[in-house]
Parts: sequence; structure tokens; C-alpha cells
Amino acid sequence: MQNTLRGSWTCTRCLKRQQIGRKFLATAAAVPNHIPDPAPLTAASLDHDDRALRQIFDSKAFWSDFSSRSQATWTRKSVGLLGNHHLKTPQGFEQFAHLTLEKCRRLVTKVLGISSRDGYIGIVQDLDRLSDLLCRIIDLADFVRSTHPDPAYQRAATQAHILMFEYMNTLNTTTGLNDQLKTALSDPEITKHWSEEEMRVAQILKRDFSKSAIDLPAAKRQKFIDLSNDINELGSRFLDDMSPKRPVVSFLSSDSQGIDPVLLRRCTNHKGKVTIPSVGGEASHILRHAENEHVRRDVYIASRTSASGQIGILEALLHKRAELAQLSGFRSYSELALSDKMAQTPEAVVKFLDALTADNAPLMKEELELMLQLKRQQSNADSTGRINAWDREYYRSRIASSLAKEQPSRSPDFLPAYFSLGTVMQGLSRLFNRLYGVRFVPREPQPGETWTPEVRRLDVIDETEGLIAVVYCDLFARAGKSPNPAHFTVRCSRHIPYSEILEASQHRLSSPPTTDPLALANDGMATTAGPNNSANQLPTIALICDFPPPSPSRTASGTTPPLLPVHHLITLFHEMGHAIHSVLGRTKLQNVAGTRCATDFAELPSVLMERFATHPDALALYARHWETDAPLPAQSVQKLQPRTGVEGRAERMAAAADEEAQVRLALLDQAFHGEDARKKGFSTDAVALEVDRRTALVREPEEARWQGFFGHLVGYGGAYYAYLFDRAIAARVWEVVFAGGEGGPVGREKGERFRGEVLKWGGGRDGWACVEGVLGERGRGLGRGGEKAMEEVGRWGLGL
Repeated sequence: MQNTLRGSWTCTRCLKRQQIGRKFLATAAAVPNHIPDPAPLTAASLDHDDRALRQIFDSKAFWSDFSSRSQATWTRKSVGLLGNHHLKTPQGFEQFAHLTLEKCRRLVTKVLGISSRDGYIGIVQDLDRLSDLLCRIIDLADFVRSTHPDPAYQRAATQAHILMFEYMNTLNTTTGLNDQLKTALSDPEITKHWSEEEMRVAQILKRDFSKSAIDLPAAKRQKFIDLSNDINELGSRFLDDMSPKRPVVSFLSSDSQGIDPVLLRRCTNHKGKVTIPSVGGEASHILRHAENEHVRRDVYIASRTSASGQIGILEALLHKRAELAQLSGFRSYSELALSDKMAQTPEAVVKFLDALTADNAPLMKEELELMLQLKRQQSNADSTGRINAWDREYYRSRIASSLAKEQPSRSPDFLPAYFSLGTVMQGLSRLFNRLYGVRFVPREPQPGETWTPEVRRLDVIDETEGLIAVVYCDLFARAGKSPNPAHFTVRCSRHIPYSEILEASQHRLSSPPTTDPLALANDGMATTAGPNNSANQLPTIALICDFPPPSPSRTASGTTPPLLPVHHLITLFHEMGHAIHSVLGRTKLQNVAGTRCATDFAELPSVLMERFATHPDALALYARHWETDAPLPAQSVQKLQPRTGVEGRAERMAAAADEEAQVRLALLDQAFHGEDARKKGFSTDAVALEVDRRTALVREPEEARWQGFFGHLVGYGGAYYAYLFDRAIAARVWEVVFAGGEGGPVGREKGERFRGEVLKWGGGRDGWACVEGVLGERGRGLGRGGEKAMEEVGRWGLGL
């Protein structure tokens, strides 16, 4: 999962030296986060970095020694969190926020005062810098609030976050910024000087201004703000109040055939009454294993019926969104939400989903027929001769069990021994080196740089450019840490012109944290020298996972390293897909850097990376036994590959069922955010039943009110289809670019093709143009997007 700000116009995601010559930039190595040109690499140094990468994750003793070296090398004073010299203490957040606000106010004054052609030529860079300044606080605060273990830092980050959002509300009423941008956009003599990237950012900013209702009269602008606040409050309530109408379900132990005896002993009272929570692991187990259909039905309906008040909150949320969209000049909230997506319109989304359904239908019908055959064989089955919603998991489990007897397990217990965290990270570095010419090099963290001693810092080194990004890996579970894997870009790629470096030296604090103007210009965070005395603000990324910490058990070979089961392995590859997008999408303007692209394009690199995780060519780079260093046996490699023919039926049918469920949710999302949502008497119950009637092979029971559990409606309203969409594109890219041709998928030519057509652009190029380019289909109409293109992607399917 990627984390990006998506707020007001200022961000498309998520939101005294006069002479500073080349001599200054060349000596920047005196500051820890400023790296000079790389020294020539030798085979010995490459091998050393490769081995160290494995050991810092696999050996606690090695990591302890490695991470303590900096204490002797550098001053013991804190360099600040992530190298940010303002964040040496929690109190530094407030100073950082106020200093940033001063910079923002000076920049806004400058933009509002532009009157010359040269001034208007530079307005996009000025507005992009304004966005970057705000994101330096908001993105960082968002990360710290969710990840830092120190409550004092969390509170300070929250206060800084509030302060910046209050200022953003002020900007949203500053109509002069919008007026100045429109003046520049309307003059060809100005826009002809802009690069393709600048023009794209200008259009993004124009659209974001429009979506924030800045063109409306003052009274309507205030209504827009009020509606936005109401929507945020209702969304929080919907997530916080999520609960079932019936908290528990009870049945007699005499009806418990097929249920785990351990579960029964725990949940049965002395009178033989079994009581379980209506949602959670116990309910899921019963739906998979209870032979009694009436028990399954009761548990299913209870687990799919939310509290009545939850439906009222949802309908109020949908109505407010519809009202906001109408105020902004859109027919529906879905139309508003899709205006900056590849899909563009609700009609195009439905075309995609309908085509995907048609592609998936044969597998769904095959599964349904198998279920019916099993149900007819069961003596206590009902006489209706149909599969009901509460039957699906039960018979799906039986199909899988019957096939499992005929074939070996896909993921036997010994596999994690070949997937130590260190070998996997080593493999990722080797994979990225072969595909893109970049690799990970471990770096000793400086005092105060990381938020917990378990965080590893990796520098990303390009074979020709040297340092291009910094990745902080916080991969182990700990008390209070979110269990959700995530990728945070805490600072985006951006070009820092010489004028900003000079300004930083002129407007520094009376007691600055450093006298280095380059460090002042980027708050001490990772930077490299650029042309003409400029600098490059490097992507700084935090990769968060929730893997079990290293085992304290010891063997003859030492302490057991963290060992990843296959699902954790795939999670890590997925999150690294987001990271490599941020690393290689190094644009001059931060509004389109890395993952700051259309929401329905952002998951493409991460989903594609999942394909590499268990491919034989990738496994050969890292899958080695943590004790013996023996490679993963060939028969085990084969077990990890997609099965074909009869052997793969259960897996393909299960994947098809998951796809059908996701398509139904995506269609429901579109229906909930359509034009009807603003009408009096709008009922989510009626809409859900109608979507079910039109799309489902197995209908939901009418008494269920499962939409009250659809939490993704809050964060992905109008865009829930996006993950399915990117999965379809990723399947096609894998087939055409990586799996096709000679030499296997792990090759520089194939990697450079994907990098050159997709990754390097970030959000600076239309997503359709990227897809058209990487597939080699220029001139065939795909690059224009629209309903036909969406339908075509749906026909590709998900590669099941």
C-alpha cells in the first residue's frame, strides 16, 4: 500500500553567502546526507556491500556492530530524525512548521505580485515549491503520527499537521493564486517556455484549484468548506462505528458437525449452547467448515448485516459528497473523483468492469457447477438445487481439500528457511541492479536519524549517477505499531535551483542548525549536487512492514534470522514496487514525482513486482537456506509456480471468486456515488440489491446490509476499481514485456523498457501514454484513453 497526501490544490496526493560556487557543492560530503560523486567501484566493494546487506537484516550481532560505527565516526550529537536538523527533539516540529510557514508566506507574496513575463514563466516552479514546502511538513507529520513510537513526537507531528492544514484552508480562499495561474496559462508566449513536465503540473494545479471551488462566490466557497468538513467527520464516524447488528450468534452443539473441536470447547457453555462473535476468525471458520446449512446461513447473515445507525451515516456521507460534486460543477461525486484519473468517467469504469466480468465468467460458472455437484451429493442439502451465499465458502473449501489430496502443498513449512529477510533484501537489490542498474548499499545511521534502533538505512546507488535516494526500512512488528504494510515518501524528488540555496543562506535563523546553505535549503535531508550550482532533493522513503521480529532461538549456526513465509515475501516485493517507483520517478517538480500520479496508475509497479517474487529467475538471485546457503531445490521452485491444467483449477477458481467479489464492490462504489445519491429517498439497501441482481451469479440475502462494512468507500470513493485496473495492466505488461521474448524476465533491456516508459515519468506523463509506450502499441488508439481503452483493458483480464 502507498501513502500519499490527497488534499487541496497544493499537492496532487494524499498535500549569508552571495557566492555559492561549485567548490561548495563539491565539499558537501562534510555533511552526512550530502554525498559526492561515487568512487570507482571494484568487484570487492560490490561484494562487500552485497554481503553486508544480507547481514544487517539477518545477524543482530552484525547490525549492532555496523550501526554503532557512526557513533565513533561522527559527533555524538543528534543529526535529527531522517537527517532533518529541525527534528532533534519533538519541540523542533513546531519550529520547523513555523519556519516553513514563513517561507510559504514569502512565496505567496511573490506569486501574487507577479506582473512580468519572466515572472509568469516561473510561476509553475513557484507553485510547485509552495506545494513542496507544505508537503515537507504534512507528509512527514503523517508518517511520524502513524509510525514513531514516542508519543511526544506523535503529538508534535499532529500539532504541526493541524497548523499546516489551517494554512492550506487560507490558501484555498486566496483566489489570486488561481487568477495568476490562469493568466499564465492563457498566454502562449509564456507557456511556450514551459517543459512538458511544467505544463502537466500547471494543468494539475488548475484542476485542483477548480475542485476546491476557488472560482465560486464567497458564500458558495464557504459552503464547499463546510461540506468538506462534514464529509471528513462522517467518514471518520463511518470507520469508527463499524459494527454488526448482532454481535454474537448462537446455535446448539448438536448442529456443530465439521467445526473444529478446539473452537467448540472454547465457545460452548454447560448447556450445550455455542456462542461465537458474528465477525472474525470464528465466523469465518464456521462458514468454511460447518456442515449444517442453517448454522452457516445464520452466521453469514449476522456477519453481513451492519448496525442500523451505520447505514444512516453512510447515506449521509454519500449525500454530502453528491452535494459537494454538484456545487463544484459535476453531475456526481464519481464524475468529480474520476476527473483526474485514467478512467476519466463513470461510464468508462463500468465498461472496464463489465469486460472484466465477461472475461472472468467461465471460471465462475465452472466453480458454481462444481459446488452444485457437491451439494447434490450431500444428503442434508436443501431441495432448492441452488448455491446460496452462505454455501460458497463451505463448498469452496471442500473443492480445495479434495484437490489438495491429489497434489503436494504449494507452500510447505520448510520454505521460509530459504527466505530469510536478509537474503530477500539481497535478492531485491540484485534484481533492481539487473533490471535498472541500481542497488541497495547499507549505511550506518547517524545519532538521532532513525525512530527506533531496528530501522535500517539503505542508500540507493545508481551505477552511473551515484546516490539517487534513501530508503529507511522499519520491517518488524512492535507494540503500538500499525499492522498495515505501507510505503511513505517523506520527501519527494525535486530540483533545487541555485536561487533557493542562496535564499536559504539569507533567511536563516539567528541560531541556525548549520551554516551550510545546501543543508538549509533541504533541512539537512538527502541532497546531491546539480548543474549550475543547483542541487537535487532526493527521494526519502520509509518502508513499513509488520513482520515477526527475529527469533531468540539459537542453533549451531547462531541466532535464527527473520524467516518470511511466502505471503510476507510477496508483501515485501509489493511495497518495494512502490519504493522503486519513488526512487526512479525523479522529476524536477515534486507534484509529479514518483508515486504522485493518477490513483488508478499508482499500483502498477507494485503489482508487477509481485510477479517477480516467486519467478525462478528471481528466486535464483536470493532463495538460499539461511544456515547452509544451499539454493532452493528445483522441485520447491516448481511448486511456487502458477499451476496449469487440472492441478491449478482450485487456485484459479478461488482467484476468480475473489475477482468477482472485487468487481461487485467496484460497481457498488460507482452506483453509490452516482447522480441518484443526491435525490431524496436515496437508499443504499435498494442500490446494493440492484447491483447484486445485475451482476452476481449467487445473490446476497435481502436482509443483509453488508454495505455498512465497506470501509474503503471513505478513502477510495468513486475509485475502488483502481486496484483491479492496475492488476489487469500489470498482467499485460508482464506477459508482453517481461515474460515474452528471450532471456527470461530478469534482463536490463526489459527493465530499461519499463523504466523508460513508466517509472521515470512518475506522474509527469499521462498514464495511457505510459501504457501504450511500454506495450509497444503507439498509434493504435490506446493512448487516447476513454471508454474503448477501458473496455480493452477489461478484456485483458487479470491473467488468472
